[in-house]
Amino acid sequence: MKKQKKATFAIVMVLAVLLVYQCGSSKVAAVKFEDQTPFTVKPITFQEWYAGIKVGGTGINMFIPISDVENNIELDEVYFRNLKGKLIQNGKEYHAVLKHPSRHYTFKVADKPDDYPFDLNTNECVISYIEAGETKFVKIRTLNEVAGTYYENGPPSIYVRSSSETMASLDEEEDN
Repeated sequence: MKKQKKATFAIVMVLAVLLVYQCGSSKVAAVKFEDQTPFTVKPITFQEWYAGIKVGGTGINMFIPISDVENNIELDEVYFRNLKGKLIQNGKEYHAVLKHPSRHYTFKVADKPDDYPFDLNTNECVISYIEAGETKFVKIRTLNEVAGTYYENGPPSIYVRSSSETMASLDEEEDN
């Protein structure tokens, strides 16, 4: 009788542990990655940076050259090393600044937030884009790293150059 109680207790404990473990590991939902995209992604480059001021912190600059983007496509975000950033277009290239949540100087991979949707290797990123109102994802498996950089006056801007529609001129306008 004692052996039967011990065996029952052991089985119940094993089932309880398995149930708790299964519930805890299902936080990341399965995401379908697109095989074909309505744009062409050329080799992606990233660069780690750190800022010189006390609250500057560290992060990653992403340089993503994309071509042949169809009109109904909106490139949205990039996910890399448990960080995420908004994609900003600058000519034919997209940029994103991924800021590390730590305010301290560190190039360790950030801890994965509970709501982070992907399990990625350190050399993989995911680009999200919106097509016909539906968010889709493409995984990029090869990235190129360039030497890190130092920003003396704080974290970098997003590399958006302001463009002007008018050009300064010394010529006087002629009245017709």
